[in-house]
Amino acid sequence: MAKVAIVGSGFIGRAWAISFARAGHDVRMWDQSPAATGGARDYIEGVLGDLSSNDLLRGQSVDTVLGRIAIAAELEEALAGAIHVQENTPENLDVKREVFSLIDSLAGPQTVIASSTSALLPSKFTDHLQGRHRCLVVHPINPPYLIPAAEVVPAPWTSVETLERTRAFLIDAGHAPLVMKRELDGFIMNRLQGALLEEAFRLVADGYASVEDVDIGIRDGLGLRWSFMGPFETIDLNAPGGVRDYVDRYQGIYSNIFPQMLRRVDWAGEVMATVEAERSKRLPRENLGGRQVWRDRRLMALAAHKKKSDQEFGQ
Repeated sequence: MAKVAIVGSGFIGRAWAISFARAGHDVRMWDQSPAATGGARDYIEGVLGDLSSNDLLRGQSVDTVLGRIAIAAELEEALAGAIHVQENTPENLDVKREVFSLIDSLAGPQTVIASSTSALLPSKFTDHLQGRHRCLVVHPINPPYLIPAAEVVPAPWTSVETLERTRAFLIDAGHAPLVMKRELDGFIMNRLQGALLEEAFRLVADGYASVEDVDIGIRDGLGLRWSFMGPFETIDLNAPGGVRDYVDRYQGIYSNIFPQMLRRVDWAGEVMATVEAERSKRLPRENLGGRQVWRDRRLMALAAHKKKSDQEFGQ
């Protein structure tokens, strides 16, 4: 299989390494801090055991997948021969511009250079590059070895070939790419998540619901369908005549609600005291780490269930 370079080995970088190694790629990880890459490999080895227990390694052993991941002492070593580079440095525009300049100067001419940024538009840190046509954003929902969706966001000068190669590369690695037509603040997933969070904070701030009530509405309500269907398919199946019938029947409800949604609540303002107190009561802050492990194991179980369900019922 092909070689992939991981630049930056924090939580996102190490998660990508698992995903790409599981897909059969030889992964080379580099970080300016040698201690970071060493810690990343230890973390990866721990996660692979849980993935194996849930049959999420494509039938491969832990040792096989781990054996594809190596630490590069120098950036040049990591980039040599790579078909794809996944950059995972801090969300700082100056840092991104500097790192992309370095990668562009060292990587082979056919190498795709992708950033995991969740907030910065690719045009802001690739405009100065000679090879800017092969640069774009590939933004995951963490961890990408459990959540397949990944946003593919082009700069205005990203070539069609780069988009197509990236899309095919991600699909082959087991991902579900969202290929945007052009860049936009927040991309797709953060804009959707942001719309939901805005309303969640309003409902709590205005005294209509508790934090737990809102969480129940998603966890035990809408989220059950959303775990295997998107919003458009949901409404297509929720009216006898499909999506147009749904709009004819229910658009009036949402048009009446919408004017009430045009007011922001400051998430860090007075409402935060309520949100933090209610969440701390349900989950003491010292237990956050343990609950994060619980979350990831539940995600593994859900991924295993969806895999089985796809085989049994189809996608």
